Amino acid sequence: MVTPIAYPIPSSGAPDFPALERDVLAHWAADDTFRASIAQRADAEEYVFYDGPPFANGLPHYGHLLTGYVKDIVPRYRTMRGYKVERRFGWDTHGLPAELEVQRQLAITDKAQIEEMGIEAFNDACRDSVLRYTNEWRAYVTRQARWVDFDNDYKTLDLSFMESVIWAFKQLWDKGLAYEGVRVLPYCWNDETPLSAHELRMDDDVYQRRQDPAITVGFRITGSDSRPHSGPDSDLDGAHLLIWTTTPWTLPSNQAVAVNPEVEYVVVAVDGRRFVLAQPRLGAYARELGEDPEVLGSYTGEQLLGLRYLPPFPYFADAANSFQVLRGDFVTTEDGTGVVHMAPAYGEDDKATTDTVGIVPVTPVDARGRFDATVPDYQGQQVFDANAAIIRDLKNGTGPAAPNAPVLLRHETYDHPYPHCWRCRNPLIYRAVSSWFVKVTEFRDRMVELNQQITWYPEHVKDGQFGKWLSNARDWSISRNRYWGTPIPVWVSDDPAYPRIDVYGSLDELERDFGTRPTNLHRPYIDELTRPNPDDPTGKSTMRRIEDVFDVWFDSGSMPYGQVHYPFENEDWFRGVDSADPDKRVDGHFPGDFIVEYIGQTRGWFYTLHVLATALFDRPAFKTCVSHGIVLGNDGQKMSKSLRNYPDVNEVFDRDGSDAMRWFLMASPILRGGNLIVTEQGIREGVRQVLLPLWNAYSFLALYAPAKGTWRTDSSHVLDRYILAKLAVLRDTLTEAMDVCDISGACEQLRQFTEALTNWYVRRSRSRFWNEDRDAIDTLHTVLEVTTRLAAPLLPMACEVIWRGLTGERSVHLTDWPVGAGEATGESASEATGEPQSGVLPADNDLVAAMDQVREVCSAGSSLRKAKKLRVRLPLPKITVAVADPHALEPFAGLIADELNVKAVELSDDIAGHGRFELAVNARVAGPRLGKSVQDAIKSVKAGAAVVNPDGTLTAGDVVLNPDEFTARLVAADPDSTAALPAGGGLVVLDGTVTPELEAEGWAKDRIRELQDLRKSSGLQVSDRIAVVMAVPSHRESWAHTHRDLIAGEILATSFDFGEPADPAEIGDGVLVSIRKV
Repeated sequence: MVTPIAYPIPSSGAPDFPALERDVLAHWAADDTFRASIAQRADAEEYVFYDGPPFANGLPHYGHLLTGYVKDIVPRYRTMRGYKVERRFGWDTHGLPAELEVQRQLAITDKAQIEEMGIEAFNDACRDSVLRYTNEWRAYVTRQARWVDFDNDYKTLDLSFMESVIWAFKQLWDKGLAYEGVRVLPYCWNDETPLSAHELRMDDDVYQRRQDPAITVGFRITGSDSRPHSGPDSDLDGAHLLIWTTTPWTLPSNQAVAVNPEVEYVVVAVDGRRFVLAQPRLGAYARELGEDPEVLGSYTGEQLLGLRYLPPFPYFADAANSFQVLRGDFVTTEDGTGVVHMAPAYGEDDKATTDTVGIVPVTPVDARGRFDATVPDYQGQQVFDANAAIIRDLKNGTGPAAPNAPVLLRHETYDHPYPHCWRCRNPLIYRAVSSWFVKVTEFRDRMVELNQQITWYPEHVKDGQFGKWLSNARDWSISRNRYWGTPIPVWVSDDPAYPRIDVYGSLDELERDFGTRPTNLHRPYIDELTRPNPDDPTGKSTMRRIEDVFDVWFDSGSMPYGQVHYPFENEDWFRGVDSADPDKRVDGHFPGDFIVEYIGQTRGWFYTLHVLATALFDRPAFKTCVSHGIVLGNDGQKMSKSLRNYPDVNEVFDRDGSDAMRWFLMASPILRGGNLIVTEQGIREGVRQVLLPLWNAYSFLALYAPAKGTWRTDSSHVLDRYILAKLAVLRDTLTEAMDVCDISGACEQLRQFTEALTNWYVRRSRSRFWNEDRDAIDTLHTVLEVTTRLAAPLLPMACEVIWRGLTGERSVHLTDWPVGAGEATGESASEATGEPQSGVLPADNDLVAAMDQVREVCSAGSSLRKAKKLRVRLPLPKITVAVADPHALEPFAGLIADELNVKAVELSDDIAGHGRFELAVNARVAGPRLGKSVQDAIKSVKAGAAVVNPDGTLTAGDVVLNPDEFTARLVAADPDSTAALPAGGGLVVLDGTVTPELEAEGWAKDRIRELQDLRKSSGLQVSDRIAVVMAVPSHRESWAHTHRDLIAGEILATSFDFGEPADPAEIGDGVLVSIRKV
């Protein structure tokens, strides 16, 4: 006789998920399951996934963990859907983050020390640093069950990647989209390099609160030959133009002031002095000028244009065209004086304005943010430190402030958000620097158009944060005067008399002109390539490379082609080949199908990818993008090692497991663009929501099934039919969600199904399993097999254990996604799972809707019981269910009665007879979305013209409100006994009358529960029959005798006697009992 094959029995007690996960990881490593999953799709259509390279210097954190889970889930899902999904790990190795880490390690504080050390040695240290933590990264990524190819990775420091980067720049140059210019840019004086505008908008914490001195200073007007109102007898002559600034350190560089030509300006007399400011700002200066100052004259800004004045400091008094009043349409009267001080070397608007009159900016601040010798009184002082000395001289009229006698009218403290360097956290300045730019404004409109081809999740990012950023994009500063990065491939003549610029886009071109083929494109090796200037007939000038390297974001934006060394290799693979001959047709791998990163990358990686893809290929770089929120500490603040405001990742892995962490993050609002506070309680809640229920269902099957079940869907039992049809719905809804990368929506669908599976199907079917019912066993086997395949991307390790326990096969991650109606079953799925070739789960939407309503009725009834403090085992007379279609519930009246422990179920369509719902629009929530239409909705609701829809929305006239945009308050005829069904689906009324007969039956059922617990604690098996002797207190004897047969039947007692038990155990209400196996 062949012994039937049973399920492996899970160990007793709570499952040790971390231990199970370690076993799974060991199995995957030994089996090489990841590579097998790709190999079995070798001939399939490819799904192109871009693994955005993380900065390699440093250890991974929660942000990488979150993104890594998404990067694993989507490729797993697409693989199960039949695609081939390569997953190459990428390392972003260049840039200031790497340099600053090395500077910290070597105690280097400025570039001069790097130059002294030598660029070669410094860059060698950078190379070592960025690869230092590769083993830690690999261990971390492996532990989170993220499948990615580390052995076939790419690094931005690779010669092949760098060659593709310089090719991209050469293409931009040839298209006229790259140029050198002088712009005022955000500048880090600590790192001695500019930043791009998008780097200031990636993270909220770039702008930090800062207190700066704010001063109001008067510059003395000296007249204007072209202005009739400014002569010696004018009230303007000798008056002081009042300016307000929060950067006193820029005053030595003042070269102009700006006014709005449309604004009214006044001249006021105060204590023998005259001041000029915008009329709307008089009130703001009442303390200094008086409540009702004497107004000597009024002028439009237009009339002030061209006025001359004395600069506050005399350092650059001879600067051509300087110290005049200019037009500034951007000038407002919301703060300040309405007159704007302009230092064109340190303000973007300032330079744009002064450029119109040919003012050449003066630049007295050096690369370290210190005043140079052109400002001798403050020479060597860092600009922020110099503020105090400058204000002191203005206040006292001393030092360099004495000659032109500017007036300090007000000195105050200004608290405001101020940009800081995201790399070193020092406050930035704005500084005119020479930089190389991508002419983004040239193709900005095209970027906006191509964005419409991208599917964003959340959807609002497309035309919101990303779209708006594109619409206002500026030219991108891509050069950095640093060391560790891809070199900008521009060589220029060292003699201005013989100008020439050469730009190179390949190693071949460099070898052609310099006679040697570079094997390392990093500095200083690339800087050593020089040659005579072909345009210099004297032969004396030399072509030398500019010293700058690319902004690291240029590397990141180049990853689609850089990782495959396009166009030097893989050209057909990258762009594709269209041919009528199928054998010659090649599918392209650009744009990518999917990328994911946090929301800040709309101004970072997503943006630079889009810029370069548009400029080089006139295509978007990616088709689908998930842009998630930010992970916060348990105090709602940014995660901080010093604050220890978040649970250690490895501790969570060791205590709860990676699947628990994955579920917590993936099921949260963070994938809808919101932020997420990480707490240990939240992570454990994920275990309770899905992991434990799914595991318990499997353990229940393994415990009670005498042999493994068979994959089939033909049971006629209503609960089997329901859970299979419910599973078919899950398959469809989960597929829809995963197809559009709605991972949190997929998690919610799975959670709801798991609730139905464990708290309804399994619980209601227990007696069938005790009786070894084959329909029940086979159905649960089938349901768990399909469910673990559906959940495999979301819970990869728990599902692996369960699925392999069910099937005995190699891996759930080598199977196909469960099929829907009309889909063919893949060969691997039918072979591995025992699934019939049809493989289609039976659909029965009517049954699902009815049974789900039954569950809602039972849930509402249970809530009423709990509110009335009526225990579950106490029978009650009746429950009334008022719904729109009571006939749909008639077949399940007995089920409702049994579940709620009531003697009768009354079904009715008379909802109004038992209560009604008062609807109200939540205008505060609905207003931002609906605008003025919210008033129409309110009117419809008040008029009674509103209907709650089955999906939980509310139709109010022509407006549809989301569930959170309205409230439905139940007004019941018997409020204490009435509960509402979800979405206005009806009412439930519980009759809580307790008769002596019902109390007696309830007493008996309480004893049944206690006796079942005694069976379990005595070590009896579920199927064991027993003999019982029971002693009951006299006042309960009649109850016990009345319900003797009920008690005996439920506890599998073949004999049940009343008397004095030997060696008794005391159960509830003074009852003594002894049991023995028979």
